[in-house]
Amino acid sequence: MLDLDGHIRGASASAAEPEQPEASASREEMRRLLESKIDQLPAAFRTVFILRAVEELSATETAECLGIPEATVRTRFFRARSLLRESLEKDVDVALEGAFAFDGARCDRTVQAVLDRLRHPSSPSG
Repeated sequence: MLDLDGHIRGASASAAEPEQPEASASREEMRRLLESKIDQLPAAFRTVFILRAVEELSATETAECLGIPEATVRTRFFRARSLLRESLEKDVDVALEGAFAFDGARCDRTVQAVLDRLRHPSSPSG
């Protein structure tokens, strides 16, 4: 998996260990999300990001490939990572808005469970 610092993670995991379905689904969903966010980057930033983070070229190699100064490569790579972080943070914020909401049916279930325990207490130890 590609982290936002431009490194590939998870490559060292043992191939002998079977991946759990939940982990596999989660990894695939994260991969799709990252690919989508990378695709949304401005072309100049996306190109540098792909060469540096995915292809693992150095700043010097990337500069040579693109015919731009090495300082520009570093700036674009830094900016691409910042844009990705901002975009992902927005998605996470939206996803978490209702994750911990305590109203409606969830609140009713919790209140009912508490009332049931008060009416029918379990053993003193439990």
